[in-house]
Amino acid sequence: MSHFLPITLDEVKRLGWDMVDVVLVSGDAYVDHPAFGTAVIGRTLEAAGYKVAIIPQPNWRDDLRDFCKFGAPRLFFGVTAGAMDSMVNHYTAARRLRHDDAYTPGGQAGFRPDRATYVYSRILKQLYPDTPVIIAGIEASMRRLAHYDYWDDKLFPSILADTPADLLNYGMGERTTLKIAKLLDEGKGIKACYELPQVAYRTENGEWRVRHTPPLRGTPLQEGKGTETGEPFIELHSFEECQKSKRCEAENYHIIEQESNKTECATLVQKHGDRYVVVNPPEPPMTTDEIDASFDLPYMRLPHPKYKKRGPIPAFEMIKNSVNIHRGCFGGCSFCTISAHQGKQIASRSERSIIAEVKKMTEAEGFNGVITDLGGPSANMWRMSGKNKELCKRCSRYSCIQPSICRNLECDHRPLMELYRKVSAMPGVKHVYIGSGIRCDLFETANYGWQYFREVVLHHVSGRLKVAPEHTSLAVLKLMRKPGFDLFVETKQRFDAICRTAGLRYQLIPYFISSHPGCRLKDMADLAVQMKQMGYRLEQIQDFTPTPMTLSTEMYYTGINPETMEPVYVARHPNEKREQNQLFFYYKRELQPAIRQSLRNAHLEKYIRQLFNS
Repeated sequence: MSHFLPITLDEVKRLGWDMVDVVLVSGDAYVDHPAFGTAVIGRTLEAAGYKVAIIPQPNWRDDLRDFCKFGAPRLFFGVTAGAMDSMVNHYTAARRLRHDDAYTPGGQAGFRPDRATYVYSRILKQLYPDTPVIIAGIEASMRRLAHYDYWDDKLFPSILADTPADLLNYGMGERTTLKIAKLLDEGKGIKACYELPQVAYRTENGEWRVRHTPPLRGTPLQEGKGTETGEPFIELHSFEECQKSKRCEAENYHIIEQESNKTECATLVQKHGDRYVVVNPPEPPMTTDEIDASFDLPYMRLPHPKYKKRGPIPAFEMIKNSVNIHRGCFGGCSFCTISAHQGKQIASRSERSIIAEVKKMTEAEGFNGVITDLGGPSANMWRMSGKNKELCKRCSRYSCIQPSICRNLECDHRPLMELYRKVSAMPGVKHVYIGSGIRCDLFETANYGWQYFREVVLHHVSGRLKVAPEHTSLAVLKLMRKPGFDLFVETKQRFDAICRTAGLRYQLIPYFISSHPGCRLKDMADLAVQMKQMGYRLEQIQDFTPTPMTLSTEMYYTGINPETMEPVYVARHPNEKREQNQLFFYYKRELQPAIRQSLRNAHLEKYIRQLFNS
């Protein structure tokens, strides 16, 4: 019989368990759905025969009874802040506190602490010092080495140097989690897990130097090989060196990104005081059979019934009628963490697995026949990969499509169009819409890209199609690792022509970002003028928010482009950021006096005439 994973002691007792093997602690409410990481890890462990319980959104302010309700698990505690970094979840780009939380019933804020992974792991080690605590999820993954923290505006050490956690499982963690559980189940202890791929760990008193030959110190960064394993490693600049020199931090990031882009990469090591943080290489990309097995687990596809009286969970409401068809992204955008967390290589589900999930959706109570998205990190990367896999193993390109499409990339859009047709024809399905971002820089006549675009516009748009040009300035777009704005102009022309021929009154909605490194007030004024000329009053916009482990964040913090080591202009002061952002809304009368003044102060009077005809 189908059931939720237990989140209360009563549920554990009803299952007849006298002890739990693994307890997962999460900053999110428990939604048993493959789009929520805690459910995925819990179901993966359950399928392997382990008894798993979940502590969702525990109260960290009281006597800590939530953390104690299951006692110490037999194997380990797994800790995650949730589907988002808790600081991104809590604060706006202006560092103002948000008043809602999409991963909490009723959208209520205040059910998780700032830096939730840090708080939870410290509490658990205080209560259960002898039980392994393993941290995972986006917050832990992106903070696995020294990183800039926007909310405290300073360089932070690795999360492993700041918490008592025993191990960090980074990225998409199903396979590694199972290996950890197996080793601990065999009684081998947490140090046996240090040899696993896709983990990071902290050594005490230079223990890492005993296990490997220490590399030489100095600049440029040194490489070497471990004496026992023979595997390559790179020792990065230490945390203390990076605190003193932003150039050292920029050099570190360049190495980290290059290695994370490879499928066969080196172990990364960083000294923190008298300790080391060691990051092992990741697992190889998941096979189709492996990713199918994860999505085919017996999810209830609903929030836990405990939440019914508290209201709907907004994040679930957004995705409940959508289907994720792949993981990974080879787009390489500077401000995005997807490739750093999920990988650059695409892991695609089979057509069988996707159709099976759609069938479950159509049989669910209340399904209205509309699939809101059939996509993933990108709408149009399903089943795309390198033709020669050996070349991909050695490749360190940040993107397979920027600044040009790699000749080794198989990017035929025909299989994706065929998938859309098959799902659309299924009983119970009325409409299939595409809500994920479409990468128009993948479009070529030879790969049926523009034919795919036409099919999406005609059959899979509910009235508005969203795309992300991000900016109009070529210099800024280059730093963003995005194509030139002329591609958006061409896309809009094709979109308008398709709609005109078909008699459709659809809209193409662009996304834009202000205050990205390299962006000056003049660039934003150019953007505003361009939007006025194209007849847009923008809605989908955001101010750049630095988040750990992205190129854009490193440029924001260091003022250096790690790829070239050249200086980059950064709008850091709140007034600069506000002046850039309000240019999106040049058409609002209440903002026009402030916009005029900021343009005058910057000696950009010509834009006043172009924007306001005066």
